[in-house]
Amino acid sequence: MTAELRALAARNTVTVPMIGLGYSGTVTPPVIRRNVLENPAWYTAYTPYQPEISQGRLEALLTFQTMVADLTGLPVAGASLLDEATAAAEAMTLLRRAGRSRSARFVVDADTLPRTVEVLATRAAPLGIELVVADLSAGLPEGELFGLLLSYPGASGAVADPRGLVEEAHARGGLVAVAADLLALTLLTPPGELGADAAVGTTQRFGVPLGFGGPHAAYLSVREQHARQLPGRLVGLSRDADGNPALRLALQTREQHIRREKATSNICTAQVLLAVVAACYAVHHGPDGLRRIAQRAHRMAAVLAAGLRAGGVDVVHAEFFDTVQARVPGRAGAVVDAAHAAGIALRLVDADTVGVACSEVTTVAHVEAVWTAFGVGADTAALDAGTADALPAALARTSDYLTHPVFHEHRSETSLMRWLRRLADADLALDRTMIPLGSCTMKLNAAVEMEPITWPELADLHPFAPAADAAGTLAMITDLERWLAELTGYAAVSLQPNAGSQGEFAGLLAIAAYHRSRGEGHRDVCLIPASAHGTNAASA
Repeated sequence: MTAELRALAARNTVTVPMIGLGYSGTVTPPVIRRNVLENPAWYTAYTPYQPEISQGRLEALLTFQTMVADLTGLPVAGASLLDEATAAAEAMTLLRRAGRSRSARFVVDADTLPRTVEVLATRAAPLGIELVVADLSAGLPEGELFGLLLSYPGASGAVADPRGLVEEAHARGGLVAVAADLLALTLLTPPGELGADAAVGTTQRFGVPLGFGGPHAAYLSVREQHARQLPGRLVGLSRDADGNPALRLALQTREQHIRREKATSNICTAQVLLAVVAACYAVHHGPDGLRRIAQRAHRMAAVLAAGLRAGGVDVVHAEFFDTVQARVPGRAGAVVDAAHAAGIALRLVDADTVGVACSEVTTVAHVEAVWTAFGVGADTAALDAGTADALPAALARTSDYLTHPVFHEHRSETSLMRWLRRLADADLALDRTMIPLGSCTMKLNAAVEMEPITWPELADLHPFAPAADAAGTLAMITDLERWLAELTGYAAVSLQPNAGSQGEFAGLLAIAAYHRSRGEGHRDVCLIPASAHGTNAASA
């Protein structure tokens, strides 16, 4: 099977990912790749519903929560969600539950990632939420709203000060969520200090391979007063009568075995393995290391933009973090093709506009190759010395982050390796014994399945790369869809929902759409056996 997978992977064309759109090139530190991502003590472990056999993973997830809370400036963070788009959808429903506004309108910044807008629309429709996508450069649209989603930075790369919009939304009785780039928050004022009520995003660029789009752990953090509305898992620390510490899942009333029809955590799906990878990335680099990575990515973007301007190219935004949009009337396709020929994938925004995103893996050679694709040339060293940063001075971060000792104690590989071993020793996984719990989360991730996820041909493939570059991965997906259709007797199978709970929810939406197509939209009763999994009640 490995040989067959190798042959399929070889059909992919790996380019340097400079497309952006929420997916960034990253380096998984080898100590984390070998000791977490490729370690069955971590990847075969039971989802930590039973804390007494999950103390190691719960400590790693508490580290994840601390990382997110610190970087976003909001005190309560969950132990991860499925992906950024569904995390935004969870934030939308959280704001509706937590707020006092009776309005059904949820306003979304037009400079939000396209896939996030699409998922919000899918989730909003069956809940009776009116989704309003608007250009907010001139302020909020007229009328009431219960919530607002801002992007910081925007999908275009632009960094704008959101404080005025946050204040305006609050004045109208709405609550505000900010979709934020975690790495950018090492340099930018965090959402909590800007007045936001919640923050969402992905942790992909914290050492998690691109993998053609996922899975990647998302985050969601909130103000203290909204903690009980937080979906998914929340790890907390307790002490027994003797003062001994123990980690547990807090606010268990939200889980599937209690008040199932009112639970908030059953269709959002958490991640463990990849949340652990992201947390370990922060532990490995520490606050200073993360800041250096962010500064380097930003400098690459700033110098790139300066070189384009010097060559007569119109750069759309003056202030940005790592993503530059350049306007080349009628030439965007040619520029993207020229970059692709040089092994670099850029974003074709439209016929006149190209997007270029820098990251941890961007080099001076990549910047110079992009200039060549645009038909300009420049002296990188001279531009670096003479180009100012492109971040708004008014949004420069001044508050500390990652002050907990865990983010300072493991600067050597040996120290981090021993920490990871100590955590794994506090867990029960299939590398030790059978797990005596029946659950949809009890499974074996076989070595033949896990091995390919770190192959560069699969790990470094951007989800918005040209389809021809993903021929091997697409062949794998098509084959699996066809095999499952033949096995189940259905006409077609979709692998788009990337969790069982999401598949169940998508199935119910498909059934509802079928009834509407037959003029029977009034059929809105769903029968659920009392013995069913908790997701059944939550999805319905």
